[in-house]
Amino acid sequence: MSKDLAAIAQAKGIKYFLISYTDLFGEQRAKLVPAAAIGEMQKNGAGFAGFATWLDMSPADPDLFARPDPDSLIQLPWKPQVGWLASDLWMAGQPVEASPRNALKAQIARAAELGYQLKTGVECEFFLITPDGKAIADAADTHVKPCYDEQALMRNYDVITEICDAMLDLGWKPYQNDHEDANGQFEMNWHYDDALVTADRMAFFKFMAKSVAEKHGLRATFMPKPFINLTGNGCHIHLSMWRGEDNAFAGEGDITDVARHFIGGLLHSAPAMAAITNPTVNSYKRINAPRTNSGATWSPNSVTWTGNNRTHMIRVPEPNRLELRLADGAVNPYLLPAVALAAGLDGITNTRDPGPRLDINMYTHGEQIGNVPKLPLNLLDAIRALETNAVLGEAMPALIPAYTKLKHSEWNDYTRHLTEWERATTLDC
Repeated sequence: MSKDLAAIAQAKGIKYFLISYTDLFGEQRAKLVPAAAIGEMQKNGAGFAGFATWLDMSPADPDLFARPDPDSLIQLPWKPQVGWLASDLWMAGQPVEASPRNALKAQIARAAELGYQLKTGVECEFFLITPDGKAIADAADTHVKPCYDEQALMRNYDVITEICDAMLDLGWKPYQNDHEDANGQFEMNWHYDDALVTADRMAFFKFMAKSVAEKHGLRATFMPKPFINLTGNGCHIHLSMWRGEDNAFAGEGDITDVARHFIGGLLHSAPAMAAITNPTVNSYKRINAPRTNSGATWSPNSVTWTGNNRTHMIRVPEPNRLELRLADGAVNPYLLPAVALAAGLDGITNTRDPGPRLDINMYTHGEQIGNVPKLPLNLLDAIRALETNAVLGEAMPALIPAYTKLKHSEWNDYTRHLTEWERATTLDC
């Protein structure tokens, strides 16, 4: 073993460990393990019934074991006697390929075979709302254009700084926190890193933000569109491919061919990727959305790329990285980089041409551009696009069928619900 968790527990005063994993729907599952038992758990994993979570399993399947990754250990800043551990899923002595963290590690391994390492940074947006979920928590936050509102930011100082202080102590190198474009919405940024490190941190960040908000009598939500008239929660991801210490995206004044082909791969598979980057029924109220109170949705409506222009799906703010603006707050922390890397590797290996960049405002002039692919209008269209996408299907042959099977079930469950809008518009038909 690279690290002895039992010895670490004794040295750091950890009494319990949360052995955690993220299922296919992005929900975090865990067992609370006393430090006295962590040696056995580190060796064999904590046992779960996989069918009881969002994994494509049945009650007849054998035990699912979550083997903790010691390198992911985080002491809960608000409860330091507990250590959180990301884990990999195993069953019958084999890694579960149709599980998010294992799927990301498989794509990382594919990239390594080509000599590349993916580094990522994420922009996690969330709302602070009332515990019942019906309204934003700050009743005074009423500006039409509330982005960067100093007063609203400082009214939530205790929550935001407790989270930021925790990230500072954990060594994540957070560098800015702000009030975002919707009333009650915030974003917190930390330094980019290896894709797996960032994914683990994103999983923990969502857990931490919700926990700290609850501590203060509030609720944090990453729901894509919790309020129909306000800007939704995005989760923009910044991507760069590296060869050792060299950024393979950075050229002399412009992006390299590697970056261009990576973009080409993202564009090629974008409609299929949406089923993963925008994984809920609610997600499609954020993309392709009408204008919000603030004047813009800040989300893409077409499959396009550009320079430093936030109205497109892919933005290149600097010639050393690109920003994929498609994903929303419901995205799985591991499947987001996994699917982006799979599509990007396809672009690199098949030298996919992204075409010329578009330097227009897609919100005001997008309809004037012909033959621009559109993003799916709903979750079902996205699922169907994913099912027929050979690139992602071949890159993740076990995960994609499992994921789409469960998502079809979710869509069917949604269609069985009767909304008040339907009653209001159809009762007197």
